[in-house]
This record gives sequence, C-alpha cells and structure tokens, in this order.
Amino acid sequence: MGQWWQDNIIDPGKLPLLLCFAAFIVTFLSTRIITRLIRAGIGPFKNNVSSSGVHVHHAVPGIILLILGTIMALRGPDSPWIEIAGVLSGIGISLILDEFALILHLQDVYWANEGRVSVEMIGLATAVFGFVLLGFSPLGVDELSVDDLEIRVTLLTGVVAHFLLLLVCVLKGKYRSALVGCFVAPVAWWAAIRLARPNSWWGRRYRRPRKIERALRRETKFQTRWDPRWRWVSDLIAGAPSMPDPPPELPVPAERAQPAPAAGPAEAAAAAGPPARAANPAPASTPVDRTAG
Repeated sequence: MGQWWQDNIIDPGKLPLLLCFAAFIVTFLSTRIITRLIRAGIGPFKNNVSSSGVHVHHAVPGIILLILGTIMALRGPDSPWIEIAGVLSGIGISLILDEFALILHLQDVYWANEGRVSVEMIGLATAVFGFVLLGFSPLGVDELSVDDLEIRVTLLTGVVAHFLLLLVCVLKGKYRSALVGCFVAPVAWWAAIRLARPNSWWGRRYRRPRKIERALRRETKFQTRWDPRWRWVSDLIAGAPSMPDPPPELPVPAERAQPAPAAGPAEAAAAAGPPARAANPAPASTPVDRTAG
C-alpha cells in the first residue's frame, strides 16, 4: 500500500489534488446536512434563521477561501503550502458550487426546483476531479519511441475532442449527459449531436421553428421518463425542494426601459407652437347725431 501511494499519488504530484477533492466532498456533505437541519429546525442550527439583518450566503466565504487558496498555490509548490492551498481551494469550490443556482439566477432558489442545478454542477465537478485523479498524463514522459509518441498524441487529441464535446453538452443544457459523459464517452458524443434544450444558451442563440418544436417534444418525452428518477436521487443527496420557483421576470417596455431625453430650448419652443396673438380690440362705435334732420 505504501509503495502504491508513493508511485500513484506522491510521485505524480497528485497529493494536493487529492486533498482538494477530499475537502470538496466533505464540505458539500457537511453544508447540505447543516442546511437541512436549519430548514427542519433540528439540532444546534434550529434558531439560525432570522427575519432581519444581512444574510451572508455561504458562497461568500467560499469565494474568499478560493482566492486565498489560489494565492497560496501561486506562492510555489513547496510543502506544506501547496497542500494547504489544495484544501482551501476544495472548500471554496464546494461552497460556491453549492449555491451555483443562486449565482446563475441572482435569486435565492436554494430550496426551489431551480436549485437542483447546483447539485448537477457538484456532480459534474466531482466527475472532473475523479477523471483527473484516475487518469494519466500523456505529456511529461521522456525517452519515447515513435510508436509511443504517436499513441500519446492520438490519446491527447481524443481527450481534447472529448472535452470540447462535453462543453457542447453544457451549452446545450444537457448537464446530466455531460456528467455521465465524463466516464462514458459515447453518452457525451450522442448528446452533443442531438438537439439543444429550448431554454439553453445554444437553443436561444440558434433558434429555428422546426427544431424548437422537435426539441420541445423530445424534452417533454425525456422529462416524463427520467426526471422522476433524477429527482429522487437529487432529493436523497441534497434534500427535496420546499419553496416555489420565483416568477419569471416580465419584459420591460421599450418606452420605460429608455426614457426620452430632455427637450432642448429650441425643441420646447417648437412643441409649444407660435405665440398666441392678442385679440384685436373692437372699433369704437361712432355716436349718432339724433338732432340732424
């Protein structure tokens, strides 16, 4: 066991990454347990919620810890600072991604249905950590033969292409396919060439009436079949939503979005029209001489 640890963790320099991954998992589980206790009013956190004051979301200390970890990692690969940087970065990444839905929607949707995207991002980050820890580096090896070099270049090209397809899955709103595709590559390939979800970035940018209708039909069929199972897993890990989704934002009318500029003196004078003329006074009546004739 000691030799395996030395050959696979210490020598490749994966100890900071392993500590980062461990801190990431422990922080996520601890955070979800604490927030569920707060919501249920159980344990030492039952009186943690108040109706006044400033509510500091745990993404805020997560950002601070991630900044500290990054600065400490830039200090150099000296031990133990690089290991401490890995732990701080893992805690910060976990706290930030746990409230990814809040950052995305700029609303407190932690316990709403839209908050499930945070769990999906946690799962995607977990898959990336595991992929890097369990994978291998095709670079940095000396004394390669021509055949070995061709194999490693081919593998590196395939890895880059695979990550590009994972990125396409994310842009098309297929987070679960991207998560599974980290380990089962054909899932990511298949999802990348399929139609995008209507509300995804890809679907909003490349809209076509026929494709939108097909995407809506497929999404309805997919959600009917797989969403109950995914919700069960998500609720088991992070807790079931207990708040309704926020109402959609209404579009702002154009005349309200951009107020008209103030009119200048010349425009105000033109709008007012010509100045009113004074009424001509009636001519004085000439007195009639009634003594004549």
